[in-house]
Amino acid sequence: MPLVGVVIGSRTDEPLVQDTLKALSDMGIEHELLAMSAHRTPQKVADYAKAASGRGIEVIIAAAGGAAALPGAVAAWTDLPVIGIPLPTSELNGVDALHAIVQMPPGVPVACVAVGAWGACNAAYLAAGILALKHDKIRQAYAAYRKRLREG
Repeated sequence: MPLVGVVIGSRTDEPLVQDTLKALSDMGIEHELLAMSAHRTPQKVADYAKAASGRGIEVIIAAAGGAAALPGAVAAWTDLPVIGIPLPTSELNGVDALHAIVQMPPGVPVACVAVGAWGACNAAYLAAGILALKHDKIRQAYAAYRKRLREG
C-alpha cells in the first residue's frame, strides 16, 4: 500500500519528478504516481484527495508549473500533509509556480520546496521526515541517508 501519493498536472511533467520517485524508492517508501489537473480534471483531484487517507496515503506530493493550482487544490480536499514542487515549465522558469504554492491562504497549508530538481529531491526527503515520525523503517532509511550526507 503506498504511503506517498505523487500527483502531477500532466504526463508531460513526469520527467520533472523522476528525482522524487527515485529518492522515495531509494528509501523504500511505497508510492504512487498519478496525473490529474486542477483545471482540466478538478473533480478527479477532489475525489483523489478526499479518498487518499482511506487508501493508506499519509503524505501527498503535488508538482505543478505555471499557475501551480494543483498543490492547493489537493490541500483544499484533504487534511493530509501536502508538499508542493514548483516546476520550471513556463516562461518564468518556475518562479510563478513558487509564488502560487507558497501563497496559500491561512488554514490550507502547503509545504513548498525549491523549484525544479532540487525541490523534487527535497519533496521526497521532507515526506520521509514526516513519515519517519511513525514508521521505524523509514526513520532508519532517512537517518542513514542524512548520515551519508554529513560524512561526505
